[in-house]
Amino acid sequence: MKHYPRVAVVILNWNGRFFLEKFLPSVYNSTYPNVEFVLGDNASTDDSVAFVEEYYPTIRVIRNNENLGFAGGYNAVLSHVEADYFVLLNSDVEVTPSWIEPVIAYLESQDQMVAAQPKIRAYHAKGDFEHAGAAGGFIDKYGYPFCRGRFFHIVEQDQQQYDDNSEIFWASGAALFIRASAWRAAAGFDADFFAHMEEIDLCWRLKRMGYRIGYVSASTVYHVGGGTLSTSNPKKTYLNFRNNLVMLQKNLPFFTACWVIFARMWLDLLALIKFLADRKPRDAWAVSRAHQHFLLYFFRNASKRQRHMAPENEKGQYTKSIIWAFYVNKIQKFTALKVDNFK
Repeated sequence: MKHYPRVAVVILNWNGRFFLEKFLPSVYNSTYPNVEFVLGDNASTDDSVAFVEEYYPTIRVIRNNENLGFAGGYNAVLSHVEADYFVLLNSDVEVTPSWIEPVIAYLESQDQMVAAQPKIRAYHAKGDFEHAGAAGGFIDKYGYPFCRGRFFHIVEQDQQQYDDNSEIFWASGAALFIRASAWRAAAGFDADFFAHMEEIDLCWRLKRMGYRIGYVSASTVYHVGGGTLSTSNPKKTYLNFRNNLVMLQKNLPFFTACWVIFARMWLDLLALIKFLADRKPRDAWAVSRAHQHFLLYFFRNASKRQRHMAPENEKGQYTKSIIWAFYVNKIQKFTALKVDNFK
């Protein structure tokens, strides 16, 4: 690269001293020459901020007065950051030295490409893709997200099968690169999501504005996953089910949203029954609470549809059911899906 746009790597922290101590050295040693490191803190009660201020005095610290969640927390912090590109990086991510350059070069070279993610592999099994993003995100006709390299709980080994830079539907919030101008044009995350799927909603809104989302294989990071909220926590179940319904309501065309949400409510009921059969009553209750919240705030979320209803870029949408493909057709790899079934 001959020109290095200004990049701000922003880590949102909440009581994350352990992860900051473990992974900040790799981030701090990034080779990109025009970078600012920012720690946004969501009213932590541990000594994580004191640790950063003592051992990394050049890292800028921006404090929120309360825990605003992932979505609201980043909205608040990034309102105080000036850069050409923001990199939203989870605190439980280890990066490689030159992880920034390939993604920025890709974004700079692609017309209307405003957000992208690197290859995300698992920190505890570094040859495998990681659940939260893998080699780029896609979505099926019923709003279920999946990735190249990850279907539901099944992850693939990285055998260079996804070493092509490509356009995707959504980029992972674990390591999200985004043009600052696009972030502001889309008004950032929907703070009501609090956490989970806010990056998919943001990418969908960007696509409705005619922008594109990408994946860059030449950049690799390693994600622990579940650093703040474990995968077995019913709150995670609640947020995923609630936010998915809200995302569909906000972003699908009206009549499509009507039948898709109707179908999803029944599919969610099956998930609730499965949780009960697996003796997970708290997760079953979380699904029920998600539906209650969705209906309670139905009109409030419907009002959010108006701002981003331009003709969208549909690249990355799977026109069939990924659940049917996975559970009935026993497809567990992205490469086994028919190319003709993607927009």
